[in-house]
Amino acid sequence: MRKADGTVRAAADTADGAADWAGPALAAVLERVARTADEVGARFPLYADPETGAWTTTGRGSWTGGCWAGLLWLRALSSGAPEDRAAAARCTERLGYWADQDTATRGLVLWYGTALAAGPGGDEAAAALRDRAARACLAAYEPEWGVVPWGAAFGGPRLLARADGVPGLVPLLAGAPGGGRAAAYRHLTRHLALCLAEDPPRPAWRARPDGTWAACAEPAPGWSRTAAWLLLGIADGLRHLGESGLWEAAGRLVALRTAPGAALVPPAQDGRPAGAGHPPGPPDTSAAAIEAVAALKLAALARAAGRGSEGAPLMRWGAQILHRLSVAHLSPTGALRDGCYDAARGLAPRHELVWGDFFFAWGLALLTGLVEPFTI
Repeated sequence: MRKADGTVRAAADTADGAADWAGPALAAVLERVARTADEVGARFPLYADPETGAWTTTGRGSWTGGCWAGLLWLRALSSGAPEDRAAAARCTERLGYWADQDTATRGLVLWYGTALAAGPGGDEAAAALRDRAARACLAAYEPEWGVVPWGAAFGGPRLLARADGVPGLVPLLAGAPGGGRAAAYRHLTRHLALCLAEDPPRPAWRARPDGTWAACAEPAPGWSRTAAWLLLGIADGLRHLGESGLWEAAGRLVALRTAPGAALVPPAQDGRPAGAGHPPGPPDTSAAAIEAVAALKLAALARAAGRGSEGAPLMRWGAQILHRLSVAHLSPTGALRDGCYDAARGLAPRHELVWGDFFFAWGLALLTGLVEPFTI
């Protein structure tokens, strides 16, 4: 891929102008998916070394397993090959472990891992897994706090509200019978109220015994994926809950991320403010890819709601992000580089991340028409 010169071509301003770069970029990513599938076998890729391309893997997928399954389903949708569909179905089946685990990241695992398979006429096992997961998440909902807690599956305090506990969980809850829509709305709006109570938004809060919430030190304000996860949750809330009042929160987050001087690919901060001798963290292309998908989904919703003046800028923003990622961060082998797993700990700071690949591929699939905005 050629180097970016810091500008974005006019062709990236609309989805119509993306045909000359989005299709080849998507093809490269899906070719990388095929090679990765051969490499990891029944394990789940997590992050890959930027020089060698070798993957660090997990046995059960951690919170990113649904993103790997989603990539396999995108490959199957693109190729139409029965063997690719079978591989995706086997991967989704292995996600069943997470349905009963105490973690809000079940939204990320079990919504995105089943979305391309569980629709009408789709994979019956994936649809059954989604239904089971939706009921389990509703059972974990804490009405006193208005959230499905972050949970104890990965250690630490259970009763947390975190921005990364929003994506996928909103539509998953909304489909659960017996109060799922109400729980989804309260889960989303509680997170928005907490995270947007500070500037920059604070991504994590801990419940106190007296019924109030205390700010958590980690992830710190400035965390690159805060706005991305919240915007994705808002888009799903608008689509699955029909709550038009969510547009105000979306506008605040979009304004934050598109303000003059804001980086198209956000830096992965480690909790220290940039400036005053502290340079910004490394770029986080995974955050940018998530934002691109959220922008394209919000653009589709804006057009459908007659909010055309909002839809066009959102479409441009999403396309610009994807174009930048394609020309500046996509390797010749189809790896989206420069994702940051954890800046504070120096963990995989300039790596290919499986969720970055997934959201990047999903955004490109939206631009090329491979999927509709709310197929996932």
